[in-house]
Amino acid sequence: MLNAAKQARCFPDAPALLDSPPEPPRPRAGLDRPIALIPAYNEEATIGSIVGQIRQRFDYPVVVIDDCSSDATARRARAAGATVLPLSLQLGAWGAIQTGLRYALRHGYQTAITLDADGQHEPECIGELIEPLIERQADVVIGAFPERASRARRLAWSYFRWLTGLKLEDITSGFRAYNHPAMTVLASPEASLLDYQDVGVLLILRRKRLRAVEVPVSMQPRAQGSSRVFRSWWIVGKYMLQTSVLCLARIGHRSTPLTPDD
Repeated sequence: MLNAAKQARCFPDAPALLDSPPEPPRPRAGLDRPIALIPAYNEEATIGSIVGQIRQRFDYPVVVIDDCSSDATARRARAAGATVLPLSLQLGAWGAIQTGLRYALRHGYQTAITLDADGQHEPECIGELIEPLIERQADVVIGAFPERASRARRLAWSYFRWLTGLKLEDITSGFRAYNHPAMTVLASPEASLLDYQDVGVLLILRRKRLRAVEVPVSMQPRAQGSSRVFRSWWIVGKYMLQTSVLCLARIGHRSTPLTPDD
């Protein structure tokens, strides 16, 4: 259960449980300064607000990976204080995130937070997301909000839990925090051929014996557009077929320890 202060931060619309608002997060001893990575494609309506909230509340560096946007996404992200990595070839959400992870490792960051650019993920919940990393309880933390799932999404989740043995509730959430070992694995060539960031990523992490946990977060409806995967039953079927092939290829079948060369 979330305590009162955590509920106030992570569920801002819930009834107040405190007489005064929670204090802003303070740096924790032993934790490096995380970096926030946001893949973005034509998100000019929301990207500035998301970057601004992260910068104002947490003062974390923010990197927006612009996946060949045709609108003002890059300009508005820079204006809000983000570093923008413009891609010359459209890579999709996972390719953009992997680009961000490689950038973060090259610049010496030990912790990375990923969130969407469409306004669904609440920057207010970042504090809850990194807590298990601070406490060394996990290598990757997933912000979970199962209530958001449509019928198609619930079907896909149930199927992949059955196929893979994953025990997570919200396996498609892109609101995540990674420690350095997880960042290293996911920036490697082994993780480069994934079309989606959810099941394949989790299987690779499990294969390397890295621990994944979920924390409850709030999420908002998309400000505009629709899910790339779950906007039609046809696309859901294609996604499930591709990911099933990935699972049957046994990416997550054999666990191997993480070595310095990985």
